[in-house]
Amino acid sequence: MSQMPQQAAVSKCPSCEEPLEPGDRFCGACGYDLSVVPAPPEDSPTVVMNGAAPGPGPARDDEVDWPTARDSDGQGRPAPVHAAAELPGTDSGGSPLPSQEPSAPEEPAREPGRESAQEHSSGVRLDRPAEPDEYPLQAPAPRSSPEPAAAAPAAGAAAGAGGKVCVACRAGRVDRDGYCENCGHAQPRERDHMEQESGPVAAVSDRGLRHHRNEDAFSVGCTALPDGAPATVAIVCDGVSSATRPDDASLAASRAAGESLLGALPRGTHPQQAMHDAILAASHAVNALAAEPATAREQAPHQNAPACTLVGAVVTAGLLVVGWVGDSRVYWVPADRATPPARLTEDDSWAAQMVAAGLMSEAEAYADERAHAITGWLGADAYELEPHTASFKPDRPGVVVVCTDGLWNYAESAQEMAEATPLDAAVRPLHSARVLVGHALDGGGHDNVTVALLPFPAPPQGAGSA
Repeated sequence: MSQMPQQAAVSKCPSCEEPLEPGDRFCGACGYDLSVVPAPPEDSPTVVMNGAAPGPGPARDDEVDWPTARDSDGQGRPAPVHAAAELPGTDSGGSPLPSQEPSAPEEPAREPGRESAQEHSSGVRLDRPAEPDEYPLQAPAPRSSPEPAAAAPAAGAAAGAGGKVCVACRAGRVDRDGYCENCGHAQPRERDHMEQESGPVAAVSDRGLRHHRNEDAFSVGCTALPDGAPATVAIVCDGVSSATRPDDASLAASRAAGESLLGALPRGTHPQQAMHDAILAASHAVNALAAEPATAREQAPHQNAPACTLVGAVVTAGLLVVGWVGDSRVYWVPADRATPPARLTEDDSWAAQMVAAGLMSEAEAYADERAHAITGWLGADAYELEPHTASFKPDRPGVVVVCTDGLWNYAESAQEMAEATPLDAAVRPLHSARVLVGHALDGGGHDNVTVALLPFPAPPQGAGSA
C-alpha cells in the first residue's frame, strides 16, 4: 500500500543514520521522532546599503553576554571562537547548573569532526558520538537532586497514583503525549505489538521493522450458535497508508465487524449472511470517521478519507465461512500436510485483475510495482462496496490462517504458507501466530504484520464436503 506523506525532508535518521522511507514519522530502528527535526535555517545575508555595512542594532536585554575571546586584545581579533563551557549553563527551568570541577577524566575516543558531550555543558547537545547497533536503555542522572535515591520515591509515587513509569529511566512519569517527564524518552505504543487468545482462536499483530506505527488491527472471539455448537470468529484489517488516520480506520472496522458477528451468530443468523452484515457494519464505522473533527485536523492535501481492508473467517461445526474486501487473505492449511493447502480469497488488487483478465501471469503481475494497488476497500471514498463471502465444508481437520499482506508477502503461495505454519498450529494457535509473525520479520518486516489462526476441528462423521 502507499506510504504516508513525508514529514521531514531527510533521507537518514538524525539519531542513528538509519535510511528512512518516504512518509516515516519515526525511525524504524531507534524510534527517533522525525517531527522534531528542525527546518533548514533561513538565509539572511548581510546586505551592504550605500556602500556601508549595517551597524549593530540596539542592545537587547535577552542577548547573551559573550566573554571576550581568549588571548585577545579586548577587541576580539585574535581568537573569535568561544567554547560553550565559558558560559554558565542552565537547566530547562532556567536555574543555574551546579558548578562541578571535573577530575580530568581520560578523553574518550571519538570520531573526527564530532564534539564530546562535555563541550556542550549548557544543557543542549548539538552533536553526538558514533552510536552502536544496539541501543540499551540506561537511567539518566537525576535532574535536580544530586542524590540518586531521591528519584525512587517519585517513581513509586507515579506508579502508586496510577501513572505510567518510563520504560527507559524507570523513574519519570509518562505524560499524556507518551513522553517521559524525566528523560524525555518516547514510550512504546500499545499497538506496536498486540496479542490475544480467545478460546481456540488467537491473533498477533506487530508494527514490523520499517513502519513508524502499526496500522493493522484485529478482533477475535468465540460464541455459541442457538443449538449450543461453538463458533469462532477472526477479523483482520489493514489500514490504507495513503489515507488519513489509517490506524483508526482499521481499529474501527475490526471492532465493528467483530461485534456484529458475535451478536448475530447466537441469534441464529446464517454465518455467511452474518459475515456479509459484519462487513457492512465495518464499512459504516469507517465512513463515520470521515466526518469526525480529527480527520479534518489531520487531512493533508491530496489525501483520501480514512480507509482500510478487511478479511475475516467464521468456523463452526463442519462449516468455514470467509469474507473480505481488499488484499488481505485467508489460507486453508490441513493438519495432514500430505494433502494440499489452499488460498480461499481473491485479492481486490491491480495484480489480481491482470491475472483474471488473462493479460499477465500471476508471477508477472505480482512482480509489477503496481501489484499492491488495491481496487476495493472500506472508506467514504470507496467506489462501490462489494463484500465478498464464501463458505466451505472441509472434510478433514486443519487450521485457517487469516492475515494481512505484511505476512503473505513472505509466504505468498498456499504451499509456502503451509510450510511456514507450525505442525501443531491447531493445538497451539497463539504460539503459531507468533511464529508466522516472526517469519515475516525475519524476511524483512517491511510492513505491519497481522495474523489470526482458527483451528478447524474434524468434521462430524458422514458430513460431506463442498
